[in-house]
Amino acid sequence: MNYIEKSERPWGMYYVIHDELNYKLKRIEVNTGQRLSYQYHHHRQEAWTIVQGVARVTQNDVDRDYEVGETALIGLGDKHRMANPSESEDMVLIEVQTGTYCGEDDIVRIEDDYKRE
Repeated sequence: MNYIEKSERPWGMYYVIHDELNYKLKRIEVNTGQRLSYQYHHHRQEAWTIVQGVARVTQNDVDRDYEVGETALIGLGDKHRMANPSESEDMVLIEVQTGTYCGEDDIVRIEDDYKRE
């Protein structure tokens, strides 16, 4: 796999595939039974296309499951998280971030299972 950056996280890992000034493309892998923090962004919106497993997406306090081929659209400022409800299969999605800034420091965490700030 060709990637610019690889980052391991407590919930799984992500790979940055492409990074430009106003957009970023990532492959995100979420381990079985894990979830990311509930968060929002000031400078970007995101589109998540599921390519393996099922993603349980919480968006503005509403849960919905997305299957392979479906895309969740996360608007600028929307509170959101992704989770892998499966106990037997990792979940993989392709994330496209667009906006005026796509840095990792544009994450405002509301709730986090791993006690990150």
